[in-house]
Amino acid sequence: MDAFVERERYTGSRRHDRAELDAVRALRPRLRALWGASEDEAVDLVNAMLREGRALPQLVRHDEWEYHLHATDAEEPLDVRLMVEFAMAMVDVIRLQGLDRLRVCAAPDCSDVLVDLSKNRSRRFCESGCGNRQNVAAYRARKASGAS
Repeated sequence: MDAFVERERYTGSRRHDRAELDAVRALRPRLRALWGASEDEAVDLVNAMLREGRALPQLVRHDEWEYHLHATDAEEPLDVRLMVEFAMAMVDVIRLQGLDRLRVCAAPDCSDVLVDLSKNRSRRFCESGCGNRQNVAAYRARKASGAS
């Protein structure tokens, strides 16, 4: 988790303990529920997260970052900050009617989620190599059927 927080440049308090990790992991089902939710269901889920996190959006500037939006106090636990930031991002997804861009990887052996940001809304696979594996499997299947 430290690598994720570092890579994504999350600021604020950290406990670095098992309880913090468990709280972050407990967010997964709540966030995943948005994939496949109707617009009204998504709004209810997002609003609940914003209320629970006591979101109070404000512009801040810190470190090398120019002004950007924070919606929680820096001293809130990491799971609360993650939840509220995710909910704030989903506000724009819902407002822009982009829920159909939230997908589950089309590979039969993968359940990762993705956000399709392609112009033609055609992305089907996550970034874990599933698309490449599926293309290789299809190629091998074509070669095998042509060789028979």
